[in-house]
Parts: sequence; structure tokens; C-alpha cells
Amino acid sequence: MFERPGGGDAAILVGLDFGGADYEESLEELRRLAESAGVKVAGVVRGRRARPDAALFVGSGKADEIADAVAASEASLVFFDHELSPAQERNLERRLDCRVLDRTSLILDIFAQRAQSHEGKLQVELAQLEHLATRLVRGWTHLERQKGGIGLRGPGETQLETDRRLLGKRVRLLKEKLAKLGRQRTVQRRARSRANVLSVSIVGYTNAGKSTLFNRLTHAHAYAADQLFATLDTTTRKFFVADGGAVVLSDTVGFIKHLPHTLVAAFRATLEEAIEADLLLHVVDASSPSRDQQIAEVNKVLAEIGADRIPQLLVFNKIDVNGLAPGLERDEYGRIGRVWGSAQSGDGLDLLRQALAEYSRRHQAEVADAVLQASQEASF
Repeated sequence: MFERPGGGDAAILVGLDFGGADYEESLEELRRLAESAGVKVAGVVRGRRARPDAALFVGSGKADEIADAVAASEASLVFFDHELSPAQERNLERRLDCRVLDRTSLILDIFAQRAQSHEGKLQVELAQLEHLATRLVRGWTHLERQKGGIGLRGPGETQLETDRRLLGKRVRLLKEKLAKLGRQRTVQRRARSRANVLSVSIVGYTNAGKSTLFNRLTHAHAYAADQLFATLDTTTRKFFVADGGAVVLSDTVGFIKHLPHTLVAAFRATLEEAIEADLLLHVVDASSPSRDQQIAEVNKVLAEIGADRIPQLLVFNKIDVNGLAPGLERDEYGRIGRVWGSAQSGDGLDLLRQALAEYSRRHQAEVADAVLQASQEASF
């Protein structure tokens, strides 16, 4: 029987180049993910292949190179910048004699560390269990043996079948709890809608500076740090802009390339703040050379959750890093569509407040027109 090795605090990173344009960038992102999980990066193993190996993903020779790197650095973890099948994960752990995690499992681990609210913890547990469900298919050998069980298994039920049944029961319970919390949030949103308040959600790539911007605008104290996925739990605050307009601003979880579908599904309740918003503040790290790709990745997830039709205001943050000047840009309709500023220094945030004030006035006018039209139709 094969028992999985334990974890540790030092890891070897593995990334294979299959001909993609973002290979180095993705590997650097894996390094930051590892550091965000509190793990020391002891080394990096690179390689080039036309396609993954069915058994080991990397091939026999590269597996030996990884084993040598693990032995030389005394690392106890290996992180793959790819998605591994359960069989590949098991075969690699046998070959390397250390714990092996793919990119999805690493992101799930970070989410488990960062979740603070009751709802956030439920969402992370749901995502972990749904990911674990795929690991039970051709999983570890001790799950395949038929064993006796008092009070749990029926006649002839294997350990694997029992695990699936108990896991499914827990998943259903978590979904019911999250649905209840989602209904409560819907009631809160309806109350804000009746108050004629502009609802704005901050979205963007992880570590783009969303929480720092949120704190600057609302004078809140939401956790902000220079690490990936510093914020998981949605925080909402109300603040006022010019001419007495009110804005309800929500800070949401950041997005990343290859964001696991189980996470998107589990955090759908939280992301409903973005789905139901009147305006999205799409925060972009202006200092990143990959900002265009990051914008595309965020828009891809927004489309996946049904928020791609909501108006966006692009906020190019961190202009102080590469010496850009504050500014704004209007679209063909005269609306402010882009703002350049720095949440850290405060430069350009007066332009962002100006943009939010304009959107708030437009929102109030649209609501007033809708109310007037409804009253006229009711009088006939």
C-alpha cells in the first residue's frame, strides 16, 4: 500500500515549455504562488516537450532530474506549473518520494490559508472537496480495497465507494449553506438598489492593488499585502463622492491564469457582487509587462460568471513604479473609460473620484427616468 508523503516548507518548481508564449511568465507566477503559500523555493526544473507523458507528465529522464534536485536541496515538496492527473500525481510521488502538487492544488491550499469569513471557509472547502472528487478516480491504492465498516458501509461497499458517498453528502450540505448565504446577500443588494445607490465592484488580476485602492477610497482597513490572493472575502463599504452622490464599493477576490473551475464555481456567490454591480472598477497593474494578457484573463472569468456585459472603468494602478503620469481617457460617448493613478501614493485618485461622481449622477438620472416612466405607465 502506498501512503502519500507529508508536506514541508521547501519546494522544487517544475515547468515544461509546450511552445506557449507565456512560459517564463507562468513559471514566475508559480514562484510567487509558492511564496504566497509560505513555502521556500529551493530550485526550478525546466524542460521542453511536445506533449505531456501519460505516466509521469515529464518523462522518465526529467523525473530523474527532479529527483536529483529534490535530494540535493532536501526539499519535501514539488510544485508543477500544470494540471496533473491523479495517476500522474501518484506515479510522481512514488518516483520522487515526496509530496507532489499541481497548480490547482497549490491555489486551493493558498485559498484555505487565507479564508477568514464563515462563507469564505465554506467556499474553499467546497472547492477542495470537488477537486478531491476527481482524485478519487483511479486514486490511491488503499481506497480500492474492500474493507469491513461498522455503521458506514453496506454489504460489498468498497472504501472508494464509501469515500465518494460521504464526500457527495458533504458537498450537498455546503452548497445548501452557501445558497442560503447567497439569498441573504440578494436581500441586501435589493435594499441598496431601492436606496438609489451606485453599486461598484472592484475586479482585477491578483496583486493588482485592488485592496489598497479600496482602502484609499473608503478609508477602510481591509487586508492588503504584496502577495497573490491576499484578499478572498468580499468587503463592502459605502462612501460619498462629489455633489452628495453615494457609492457602495465591494472588494472581490483576484483572478489568475488557469484559475481552477472548481474555485470559480465555489466562489460564484461571492462573485455575484460583480455580477449584480452597476459598474466594475477593473484594476490593472500598469507596471506589469503582461498587463494586456492579465486584462484578457480577467475578462475571460467575467464572461464565465456572466458579468461581461457590465460597464467597466479601467484603473491603471501602480503608475509610481514606472514613472507614469496621472490621467484619464474618455470614450466616444464622453464617458471616462480609463484612469491612471496610484493607490499607494494617492496620485490620480482625484480623477477616479471624478469618474465615480459622473457615473453616480448618470445612475441617479437613469433610475429617476425609470421611476417616472413606470409611474406614467401605471396611470394609463
